[in-house]
Amino acid sequence: MTSDRPAPRLSAALVAVALVVAVVGSLGAPLITSVATTLRVPLAAAQWTLTVTLFAGAIAGPLLGRLGAGPLRRVTLLGSLAVVVLGGVLTALPLPGGAGAAFGVLVAGRGLQGLGLGAVALLMSVARTELPEARSASTIAALSVASTVGIGVGYPLVGLIDQLAGLRAAYAFGLVLSVASLVVAWRSIPRDAPGPTPRLDIAGAVLLGLGTLGVLLVVAEPAVWTPPIVGAAILALSALVLAAWAVVELRVPAPLADLRLLGRPAVLRANSAMLVSGVGMYLIFSLLTRFLQTPAGSGYGFALPGVAAGAALIPFSALGFVAGRVAPRMVPRTGARGVFALSAAAVAAAAVLLAVGTGSLAAVLLAMTVLGFGVGGVSAVMPRLVLEGVPAAETASVLSINQIVRSVGFSIGSALAGLLLAAATPAGALVPPAGGYVVASLWVLPLLAVGTLIVAVRR
Repeated sequence: MTSDRPAPRLSAALVAVALVVAVVGSLGAPLITSVATTLRVPLAAAQWTLTVTLFAGAIAGPLLGRLGAGPLRRVTLLGSLAVVVLGGVLTALPLPGGAGAAFGVLVAGRGLQGLGLGAVALLMSVARTELPEARSASTIAALSVASTVGIGVGYPLVGLIDQLAGLRAAYAFGLVLSVASLVVAWRSIPRDAPGPTPRLDIAGAVLLGLGTLGVLLVVAEPAVWTPPIVGAAILALSALVLAAWAVVELRVPAPLADLRLLGRPAVLRANSAMLVSGVGMYLIFSLLTRFLQTPAGSGYGFALPGVAAGAALIPFSALGFVAGRVAPRMVPRTGARGVFALSAAAVAAAAVLLAVGTGSLAAVLLAMTVLGFGVGGVSAVMPRLVLEGVPAAETASVLSINQIVRSVGFSIGSALAGLLLAAATPAGALVPPAGGYVVASLWVLPLLAVGTLIVAVRR
C-alpha cells in the first residue's frame, strides 16, 4: 500500500518528526548541570532527567510497535507525540512547590517525553508501507540516522539558550519543537486502512518493561553497584524476568514481539551486531565529549565550555546525515554488509585518531567528525539488515526491539567509558591521565571488529 500524498513530502515529514524526537529526547544531556544548580539537587539525581527518558523510550517502544501494527498506527503515533507535548509542558512551566517537588515534576515530564523515542519504529513502519520501495529504503535509513546523530543537532542551541535565558527557556524550546512535530505528523501521516485491531499482550509488556529497566539500570547507574551484591542481584533478577517474558511470548496467541521471527538468523545477527557495535560507538562518543571538556590544569584536554563542546557535535551530526544519504546508494555496489563494515571502520578510525592525537584539538575534532560518518552509516544500514525477510506487518515490532538493543548498547558504552576512566584515575585525583583515554579508546577496536564479523556471517 502507498499513500496518496506526494512521496517527497511524506518522507520529509517523517524525517523531521524523527529529528525532533531525537532532539527532545537528548535535551537532558546539556542541561544536567543546570538542573542540579537551578533546582539544588545532587548531580547524580539530575542525571535522571536524561536516564528516565531512555528508560521510558525502551519500555514504550515494543508496546507502541504492536499498537502500530494495525489500523491504530496513526492514532498511536499522534497519541505518543501528544504525550511528548504534555511532558514538554511539565518541563517548561515552573509549577508551585519547593525545589524537590519541581524536580519531581521535571523528571516526570522527561519520562513522558521519552515516549517519543519509542515512536521512531512507527515512523519507519509508515515509510515501509506508504512509500514506493526505492524511496522507502532511503527514508528508513534517514529515520535511523536522525534518531541517532540527531542528538548533536540541538545540543549547542539548547546549551546557548540555557546560558542566555535559563533552564526553563531551554526546556520551552523543546516544547515548541514537540508541538511543531505533532502538527507536522497530524497533517502528513496517512490514515490507516481498516483491519482487525491488534491485541495487546499486557503481561508481556510488563515483563519486558521490568526486565529492560533492570538491565538499563545496572549499566547506566553505577551507584547500584555499591555494594556490588545489589547490582548483581538486580542483574540476575532482570535476567529471570526477561526469561519469563520469553516464555510468555512463545505461548500467547498475539505476542508483543514474535520471538520466532526475532530468532531468524538474519534478524538475530543484526540485533547482536547492533548491541556490540552500539557499545563501541557510544564508548568513543562518550570519551570524545568528556575529553573536550577536561578542565584546565589537568595537563591535557581543552577545557571547552558547554556551548563550545556542544558546537563540536555539529560536524558529528552533519557527517552523520551525509552518511545517511550516501550509505543507501552504496548498498547496490557493496551490499548492506559491506556498508556496515566500512562504517564500522570509520568508527574504529575515530578511536585511533583520539588515541594518537590527544594533544591536538584539530585531531580530536576530526575524530568527532569521522565518528559521525561511521555512526550515520551504521544507523542507515541497520534497518535494512534487521528487516531482511521480515513481513511488512511486523516492521514496527521488529524495529522497536532493535531500538531497545541500540539503547542498551549505548547505555553499556556510556557506563563502560566511565568505568575505564575511573579505573585509570589515580587515588585522590579528579581526572585520569591522558593515557587513560588512549587505553579506553583502544577498547573500541575489538568491539567494532566483533560487530563486523557477526554481520559478515551469512549462515
